[in-house]
Amino acid sequence: MMKFEEKPAAYALISGSAGYPELKGRVDFYDTFGGTVVAAAVHGITDAQGKASQSLHGFHVHGGKACTGTEKEPYANADGHYNPQNTMHPDHAGDLPALLSCDGSAWMMVYTNRFYPEEVIGKTVILHGKPDDFHTQPSGNSGEMIACGQIVPWETQEK
Repeated sequence: MMKFEEKPAAYALISGSAGYPELKGRVDFYDTFGGTVVAAAVHGITDAQGKASQSLHGFHVHGGKACTGTEKEPYANADGHYNPQNTMHPDHAGDLPALLSCDGSAWMMVYTNRFYPEEVIGKTVILHGKPDDFHTQPSGNSGEMIACGQIVPWETQEK
């Protein structure tokens, strides 16, 4: 039986880009034997027309250290998928299952043995506008980065 601590080892608060201002969420990273349990809860996801999303959205840990960029690419500094082993997509350590949005909200919990929480602290987590096709190189053709959060240690959480 897999066990993990009550408190996550790390977390990221997700915020949408200027085009997705209502998008908010949280991703928790729990240290567990042999890997990490990732728990994501996101709401305010809309499609390109501003309607509540009813779709899959690519979801990845990215190697960059900041949710910053340019007006055209607001999360350009999030960089590409976290890929310390320099593997092909979808075998990057940061490749996670897509989030399924129902009426603009999504929740998911998944176990991965590709990284431990301490390895991704300081990195970013990205939600994309389209689903990852798990084929196209280098990032699965998952479209625009619509939300981002920096992964920080649990101890930095505001009390």
